[in-house]
Amino acid sequence: MNNQRILAHFQESAELKTKAAALLAHPIEQAVELMFTALSNGNKILACGNGGSAADCQHFAAELVGRFERERLPLPALALTTDTSILTAISNDYSYQDIFTKQVQAFGQSGDVLLALSTSGNSANVLAAVDAALERDMRIVALTGKGGGAIGKRLTDADVHICVPHDRTARIQEVHLLTIHCLCDGIDVALFGGDAND
Repeated sequence: MNNQRILAHFQESAELKTKAAALLAHPIEQAVELMFTALSNGNKILACGNGGSAADCQHFAAELVGRFERERLPLPALALTTDTSILTAISNDYSYQDIFTKQVQAFGQSGDVLLALSTSGNSANVLAAVDAALERDMRIVALTGKGGGAIGKRLTDADVHICVPHDRTARIQEVHLLTIHCLCDGIDVALFGGDAND
């Protein structure tokens, strides 16, 4: 890999983040408000996604249960991507499409939030989890790209769609990670006020 190719990755990522900032600031703000309301009411956030998005789910849950940038009480968030016994049992006994759905049915309650990540917006198991969450009167925050796909079409007016304006998976994932950090920061400020650096 030559130096020019590396620089091109950085440039494309930087340009996308600048473009996405203007488009996504408002839906990210809406997502923070949705999550803040749920947590304030004693509800929790469940997160699901595949591959790199699964890692992002775990990252998000770790920041809430542990901490983001300030010392505070733990917040209830659960990545539905981590229990290998649950994941393998459901995929073996039912289907891979059901791995998140059954967990949403087991753990999700009215007022909870599902953070659904899919760079294409078409992941069948994430879409099925969205349907299960809506059946349980949960709210959805969907992080997608590539136009939002089937997940974007499934959301209601009460949900939040954060769709990265790009078609390249790596770039979408990079903006998803920044979005997750914005969500964590926004939740902390909404719940505890001020600035972590004050």
